[in-house]
Amino acid sequence: MVSRRQRPVLVAAVMVLLVWGCALGGYLIARSTRMTAEKVAAYLHSVDLSRLSGAARAAAIRELAAKLNALSPEERRKARLEREWRRWFDEMTDVEKGAFIDATAPTGFKQMLAAFEQLPPDKRRKTIDDALKRLREARDRAQAQPGDSTPDAAGTNGPPVLDEALRQKMTTIGLKTFYGESSAQTKAELAPVLEEIQRTMESGAVFRERH
Repeated sequence: MVSRRQRPVLVAAVMVLLVWGCALGGYLIARSTRMTAEKVAAYLHSVDLSRLSGAARAAAIRELAAKLNALSPEERRKARLEREWRRWFDEMTDVEKGAFIDATAPTGFKQMLAAFEQLPPDKRRKTIDDALKRLREARDRAQAQPGDSTPDAAGTNGPPVLDEALRQKMTTIGLKTFYGESSAQTKAELAPVLEEIQRTMESGAVFRERH
C-alpha cells in the first residue's frame, strides 16, 4: 500500500512517464508523416506518367510538386538526384515542365536570381562551381549508403554537367537573364544547381567573401 509520503512521488513519476509517452508518440507520428526523399522516390517509381492523360496526369504532376515542396532543403537535394526524375521530365510536355518548375520554385528564388546579378563575374563563377561541387559530394554520400537508389557516377541524372560555354554564359549575363531565356527543359535540368546556388546565397557566404 502506498503511504502518504510516497503518493506525491508516485504521482510525479506517473506524470513524467505520461509526458515522455506523449512526446514519443508525437515524435513517431511526425516521423511517419514527414516527407522524405525516399517517399518521393517511391512515388516516382510507382507512377508511370506515360500511361496517364487528362485530369489524372495533371493530378499526378501536382502530387509530385506537393511532395517536393514538403521536403527540407537537404531532403530536396537528395530527391533531385533520384534517377526517376529523368524519366518523368522526358515524359512531360514543355507546358507541363514550365508549370511544374513554377510550382516547385523555392521561396525567394526570384530574389536569388536578382542578387546573383549583383555579384562580380569571378564570384558568379565560383558560386556556380561550388554548387556543382556540393551536388557531386551529395551524390557521392548517397552512393556510399547501402541500398541507396540514387544515380551512379555515370548516370544520366547525377549533378548536371555544365560545359565551359554554358558556365561562361551564366557568369557573363547573370542567372536572371540566363534563366529567362532558357527553355523549360534547360530549367528543369539545371534546377538542382540553381537551388544549390540559392542555398549558398542565403547562407551569406558569398557576400562575406566579397569583404
